[in-house]
Amino acid sequence: MKILIGVVAIAMIGTGIYTYKNHIERTTEVEDTEEVEKVQPVGPSFNADSAFTYCAAQCEFGPRTMNSEAHEKCADWIVAKFKQIGCEVKTQKADLQGFDGTTLKSTNIIASYNPKATTRILLCAHWDSRPWADNDPDSANHHKPVMAANDGASGIGVMIEIARQLQKDKKLKIGVDFVCFDAEDYGTPYWADHQDDNSWALGAQYWSKNLPQGYEARYGILLDMVGGQGAKFYREGMSQQYANAIVKKVWRAAYQAGYGSYFPKEDGGMITDDHIPVNQNAQIPTIDIIPYYPDCQQSTFGPTWHTVSDDMKHLDKATLKAVGQTLIQVLYTEE
Repeated sequence: MKILIGVVAIAMIGTGIYTYKNHIERTTEVEDTEEVEKVQPVGPSFNADSAFTYCAAQCEFGPRTMNSEAHEKCADWIVAKFKQIGCEVKTQKADLQGFDGTTLKSTNIIASYNPKATTRILLCAHWDSRPWADNDPDSANHHKPVMAANDGASGIGVMIEIARQLQKDKKLKIGVDFVCFDAEDYGTPYWADHQDDNSWALGAQYWSKNLPQGYEARYGILLDMVGGQGAKFYREGMSQQYANAIVKKVWRAAYQAGYGSYFPKEDGGMITDDHIPVNQNAQIPTIDIIPYYPDCQQSTFGPTWHTVSDDMKHLDKATLKAVGQTLIQVLYTEE
C-alpha cells in the first residue's frame, strides 16, 4: 500500500500539520541528541518466539484477502486471542468500496488494555492481505494473493504479544488500545485503468471518521512490516511532519532498550499509510514504524513487499524482538 508522497502532496497537507500542537504538547518533550540517556530497559521482556507463533497462526488461514473465508476466520481468531489474553474487545464492521467498485466486508478490531484509564496510547496495524502480488519479480505471480506474513501479520503478532505481556505484568497504569485495521491493502494495482491514492487504508479511514464519542489518545504508533529479515526502521517523513516529538520518543526508547541499530537516526521515505487518516481525521499524532531498504532494487520496502515471497520463511524473530521491546520501553516510560 505504501506510496511515496511527492512535494506537492506534502505542501497540500502542510496547513494541517500543526493542528496537533495541543496533543503533542501533552507528551514529554524529547531533545534530539545523539547521546542516549542513562536509562535502563524497563518493563517485561518481549517474547519474540510467542510473537512469531502469532504471525504463523494468521498465515495458517492462508492469505487474508477481503471477502474471503480465510479473512473471516482470521478475524474471529484475532478477536478470540485478545479476549483470551484479557483485553476488552470490540469490532467495527463496515461495507467499504474498493477502487473497482467491489463491496469490501470490513472489520476493524479494537482491543483495549486497562479500558477505564483516561490516559491512553494507540498502537495499530493492519491485518488484511494484498490480493495481488503485483510487485513480484515474476509477472506470472502478479494476480496471485500475498500471504502477508510481514505486510500484515507481523504488526498484529507484535501487538498481541505486547498485550499479553501487559496483562501478565499488570503494572502499567495507563491504557493501551490495539487497533487492527482492515482493508488497508486493497489499493489500486498497477494494471488498473487509473490510480487512486484514496483506495488504500480504507479501514483506517473509516475508523478515524467514526471514533467512539469522546475517544482520545495521547499519541499513536503504527506498525507496518515489522518482522522482515534485514529490516531497519528509518524515520518516516510524514511521521516527522505530523508528530516529530513522538518519533524522537520512540527512537530514543529503541536506543535505551538496546535496539538502536534497528532504528538509525536517519530519514527514510515519505509514506501514505494508515497513520495519515489517523492524523488528519482523528487528530491523534501518529507515527509509522516501517522499514526502509535504501539499497534494495526490488523495493525500498524490502525484497518481499507485495510478492509471493512475503511468507513465514522471510520473517526474523530478531526484528520482531527489536520492535516489540522498543514499544514496551515506550509504554513503561510514559508518564
